[in-house]
Amino acid sequence: MPKSSTDRPTAPETVWLAAGRHTGPAPQQALREHLRELKNSETIQDFLEPENASTPDGHVFEARWLVDDDVTVRARLVTDGRDHVDAERRWTLAAEAERPWDLSWPSPATMFWPEKSDISWDRDSVAGLRLQDINPLPKDDAALRRMLKDIARHSWSINVVVHEAMTPDPEGRLPLTRLLPPALRHRVVEHRATPEQFHAVNWALGDLGTSVPRGGAVILSGTPARVGFDEQAFRVRSVFLDGSEPTELLDKVVQFAALPWPLPDDAAAALTALRQDWRLLTLEEELAHARALAASYSEALEAMTTSRDLYREATELAHAALAEMAEYRDAVSAVRASASGQDRHPLTKTLQRVTDSLLPRRAPRADTLQAARESEERARESSG
Repeated sequence: MPKSSTDRPTAPETVWLAAGRHTGPAPQQALREHLRELKNSETIQDFLEPENASTPDGHVFEARWLVDDDVTVRARLVTDGRDHVDAERRWTLAAEAERPWDLSWPSPATMFWPEKSDISWDRDSVAGLRLQDINPLPKDDAALRRMLKDIARHSWSINVVVHEAMTPDPEGRLPLTRLLPPALRHRVVEHRATPEQFHAVNWALGDLGTSVPRGGAVILSGTPARVGFDEQAFRVRSVFLDGSEPTELLDKVVQFAALPWPLPDDAAAALTALRQDWRLLTLEEELAHARALAASYSEALEAMTTSRDLYREATELAHAALAEMAEYRDAVSAVRASASGQDRHPLTKTLQRVTDSLLPRRAPRADTLQAARESEERARESSG
């Protein structure tokens, strides 16, 4: 059974997450070359392609850089492991800063991928839609409905549907995502519906419980829905596609991005891998890691030593108990033999030995000892 929004952890404010597709050849080579250029220009502090980090499911790259001069960002990008030259490859990127994320900071995607090049990496992971361009909605109604369902349920991106009230001029055909803060430009997919698609797109959006105003825009909730999402609050009645800045829509996208995001399973896994499998350590971090390992080994050794001493003590006590039981068994056998009439005088000695051996452990009651002595005297008299 899928987890509900309330069962899922939400993305921390320090984290930036994105997933996309690379549609061109040799993504790993492109990543290496771009990371090397950024390190040489000191845009990033360092990067690493960890040895043995590649698996059948992915190839790993790590990078570290500073924002605002003193805030460290650590990021981990994984491309899937298929080796087909022309096949599309999914990539996931998780980045975490030392303080809550500022949307004015550079997009972590551009710290791995070259922002302006012929490399086709900036596609949404679900439908292969452009992250920095306009995506016309399909003309076929069934394809339109299927695509909107897929992106609403599986895309990590913020999906915005804009309806054109009339066919826009060249200025209106520029993507609105270019006006967003840098850290949002690779997390938003802009869909456009033509004027004649108004009824078809709202028919398809009806499956998702929303609609787009004529000549306006709507932000899809995603799955799981963001905490505090209100469908009416993220609809814009008018978007003027004349080259002017659609301030209301841009503000809505920023507000939506700030809502707590219950992480899908694969996004949660990407964040966990960033935190637990990180290998690009500074010298200070390596020293701290070595100290932590030494402390852990010391605790384990101490626990093993304590366990060994306890085991030895328990063994000694067990042997002592077995010896006492054997002695007691021999004494009981002697008592029974004496009582059968074979020898009366050894009975006294046996009882005395048993009594002496038990005295240090448990002082017998006086009336019990008196009864034992009287029984002994009667035995002597009867034997005489």
